Amino acid sequence: MTITVFGSVNVDVVAYADRLPRPGETVHGSGYAIGLGGKGANQAVAVARLGGAVELAGRTGVDTFGTLARERLAHFGVATTHLQASPDSPTGIAVIGVDARAENSITVIGGANMALDHTDVERIAPLLRKTRVLLLQLETPLAPAMEAAAMVRQAGGLVILDPAPAPRRGLPETVWRSVDLMTPNETETEALVGIRPADRDSALAAARAMVERGLSRAVVKMGAAGVVWREDEAEGFMPAFAVEAIDTVAAGDCFNGGLGHALAAGASLEEAVRVAAACGALATTRRGASDAAPTADEIQALVARG
Repeated sequence: MTITVFGSVNVDVVAYADRLPRPGETVHGSGYAIGLGGKGANQAVAVARLGGAVELAGRTGVDTFGTLARERLAHFGVATTHLQASPDSPTGIAVIGVDARAENSITVIGGANMALDHTDVERIAPLLRKTRVLLLQLETPLAPAMEAAAMVRQAGGLVILDPAPAPRRGLPETVWRSVDLMTPNETETEALVGIRPADRDSALAAARAMVERGLSRAVVKMGAAGVVWREDEAEGFMPAFAVEAIDTVAAGDCFNGGLGHALAAGASLEEAVRVAAACGALATTRRGASDAAPTADEIQALVARG
């Protein structure tokens, strides 16, 4: 099976403190970390950690952070043949604050990620035509992402869009008909369909609204409140796995990586959501972004425990 991630690659600079600073305030932190991040890279690593073969297509700069990102991707077993070095743009970075409750605040500087364009899609066309599942996010320009989606769908593949960061005014109507599945969290869901998913019923209402927009499947993530899914006339709710969360930075990315991996392996949407929920939950139990991605054995143990 071929899983392709077309998306962002960042280096994350993470600061840990008891609480996040208010505007104009300085707080003392307890530590920091520098590591691989970016929603595209995180999702690719999540797939690789589960044992999946995954290709990451995107851009870094020709700089120290770009070298670091490539070294970490190789360490995790992510193929980077289609990751281009852009001499005109720096590698993307994210400046992240994490508080004692594992809540986070993130500022992203896109850099080379925002230079992705039509030429990148043409460059990876042979890969896209053999892709079974394509994972997309919104940390890169929308036009080339939709072009890649069209190429994969024409070849019979499945396209999953993580609509993050969600535009305040929502997404163009054409996007809803250009992908198969979206996976927003609470904030993103509200921005997309005007419904804030606070519980099972409101989340299911949001998922139905998403399918009505043109999707064939929808998943709404509510963190500790669980997750719902909708496919055709079938729908369901899954409680969150009970874990001790310390850092939620990459939870959503690990969720999507697990979802794509399971669907590529032939799982039903309900089965894939269970795997994805376990991936997201375990990611919150350790610090970092890509470094937080769990292994297949860890997922199996958590799912068995329930």
